[in-house]
Amino acid sequence: MLILHCLSDLSPDDGLWFNVLMSYPFKKVALIGKHNSPEIRDQMLALVQFLAAHKLAIVVEEYTAERLDIKGYPTQSLKAMSSDIDLAIVVGGDGTMLTAGRGLMGTNIPLVGINRGKFGFLTDISSDEMLPAMEKILAGEYTLEERIMLCVHIERDGQLLSKGRAFNDVVVSKGDTSRLIEMTLAVDGQVLNRQRSDGMIVATPTGTTAYALSAGGPVLHPALDAIAIVPICPHTFTNRPITISSASQIEITYEHGEDAKVHVDGLPHVVLSLGDKVRVKRDERTVTLLHPQGHNHYEVLRQKLRWG
Repeated sequence: MLILHCLSDLSPDDGLWFNVLMSYPFKKVALIGKHNSPEIRDQMLALVQFLAAHKLAIVVEEYTAERLDIKGYPTQSLKAMSSDIDLAIVVGGDGTMLTAGRGLMGTNIPLVGINRGKFGFLTDISSDEMLPAMEKILAGEYTLEERIMLCVHIERDGQLLSKGRAFNDVVVSKGDTSRLIEMTLAVDGQVLNRQRSDGMIVATPTGTTAYALSAGGPVLHPALDAIAIVPICPHTFTNRPITISSASQIEITYEHGEDAKVHVDGLPHVVLSLGDKVRVKRDERTVTLLHPQGHNHYEVLRQKLRWG
């Protein structure tokens, strides 16, 4: 209390006041934008100017800098960003956050999102509140949260065909035909069911508010160490969503059908052949999200899903 009282007596011209203001928890900040949306350029520039005025080191993600014509600052690819960056600010929608999360997983760089998308489950801050919210975050008014990721291995004839990582979900689904596909689902080596459906979603708690939600899956709190498995339009109504431990290993075998694909976080990944196995488990690495102080997950659900 004595320190706060003393600081209140200082003027902005006082050197001690300047040093206190500059004692931010973050020194180097990366900016990542939805680079195929030129309409966010003015907002990105305002953010750059704000951070520069606070004497913070700035790195701009290379595609963001190139496509939004942001010059005068160092650029890096997502893969090249390392733990010497203290904070990543993402301007865009949930898709941009998913890309940033996959690119920065394991670096321990916290991500905070400025919402310029549709729903914004992952991007907490509205564009209108961007600068006041960032002022509070720079002053240390924030909370951190770890989110789990999934890794997926696709095998054909016992050989690794492809692999990937998902922040939201791994989806096995029918391709361009209107016919159901048949799959066998096993958890930790034990067969759970064989189903005919349009596909199957394996979602992290983060992903349960995405495609899994529209398929009738449960909404899992982000703090849960769990994975949701959700069938897509199953032929038999008794094939219901199930929630399992995130320590479990999931195996989906493509048994019958004319066309099936694997999507990772909504992106096309692999076209399957009969007998291919899709193995999904929790990744050892996590993504760190930064929320403004007072963030309430249930309030987000009420607002985004209009729960009254």
